[in-house]
Amino acid sequence: MKKVLLIILVLIVAISYFNGQAEEILIPENAIRFRVIANSNTYEDQALKMKVRDALQADLYFLLKDTKTEEEASQLIESSIPAFSKTIEQVLQGSNQTFQINYGMNYFPEKVYKGVKYADGDYQSLVVTLGEGKGDNWWCVLFPPLCLLEAEETEETTEVEYQFFVKELIDQFFGND
Repeated sequence: MKKVLLIILVLIVAISYFNGQAEEILIPENAIRFRVIANSNTYEDQALKMKVRDALQADLYFLLKDTKTEEEASQLIESSIPAFSKTIEQVLQGSNQTFQINYGMNYFPEKVYKGVKYADGDYQSLVVTLGEGKGDNWWCVLFPPLCLLEAEETEETTEVEYQFFVKELIDQFFGND
């Protein structure tokens, strides 16, 4: 019985260790990021951030869908800043929210998302800051168009969830649901 418990304990520690490890991904140097920073973490400010994101993501998809190079994408983004500002103004209409839009080198903190670690640093990016910019932010890779692919996906897509067989057995054995 002690051997069985020891083996189970070792398996639990191993599973916890490997599940907690983040794979580090380096985004290509020629990548352009897109970031929207909320005024605060209130529900209203976070919802407004997502509305701005959705509107700009749609604009950016149509603008960049056929671009082949970082230089071409950069020129299109830079020349479209006035149009992006108008889009943001339309989304913010009726609120007292202010915003700033910046295209250039901007700092991004380290982030771990879905087991992938993204390094911190200064990156070429389109950054929209709402109000004081003290809330949580949303960001993605704009070029190559990784987040733009999300903009064209339908809600009917399904995500695949991977599970570890031994962990399932342990959960069943100990009654963890």
